[in-house]
Amino acid sequence: MDKPKETHERRRLEHGMRELGLAVEERVVCGLLEHIGLIRKWSGSYNLVARGDLDALVDRHVLDALCVNPWLRDERVLDVGSGAGFPGVPLAMVNPEKHFWLLDSAGKRVRFLRHVVRTLGLENVTVSQSRVEEFEHSAPFDTIVSRAFSSLALYAARVGHLAGDLTQVLAIKGRLPSEELAALHPSVKVEAVEAYQVPGLHAERHVVIMSLSSQRS
Repeated sequence: MDKPKETHERRRLEHGMRELGLAVEERVVCGLLEHIGLIRKWSGSYNLVARGDLDALVDRHVLDALCVNPWLRDERVLDVGSGAGFPGVPLAMVNPEKHFWLLDSAGKRVRFLRHVVRTLGLENVTVSQSRVEEFEHSAPFDTIVSRAFSSLALYAARVGHLAGDLTQVLAIKGRLPSEELAALHPSVKVEAVEAYQVPGLHAERHVVIMSLSSQRS
């Protein structure tokens, strides 16, 4: 990355973090910028993000991920369909006391995520390759989050076996997903639908907060 571009992105990132009420630590900022650099380096071969997003990673991906931070519950967090590491990697960097599992079914993306974890020294992150409906864990997660599912109903059905009575299930959406909300099974409890603003991004964003304990068999 050329120096002027790196400086500009650093400023945008630091400004956005301040707007979100997050501590602007040098360790975290450098790690987030390194994550961005790794995405650009690997994306051509691994198709990590849309080509048009490569110059907007700070706003569309990193800060968007960090916006979800207030809704994380407790210590064990599962990021379903993590892809290039969103929202899991940025959230793990600002929450070293929590442990994050990054789950993806694609081998290429998993190899990239493991490289990111090694390069950034993220000791609080575990990467697993699996389809979510086949993924097993010894205990329910405290928070499950995803940007990857097109349907709330499908998401709820696929992650139900990983949720406990107190699990908070977060779905990151663009526009208010009214039709998807209406299509949810009555056993899925929608706790809240919160609108949020990503610093520097002029687009609708919502997080749907659900509980799925009744979905478990």
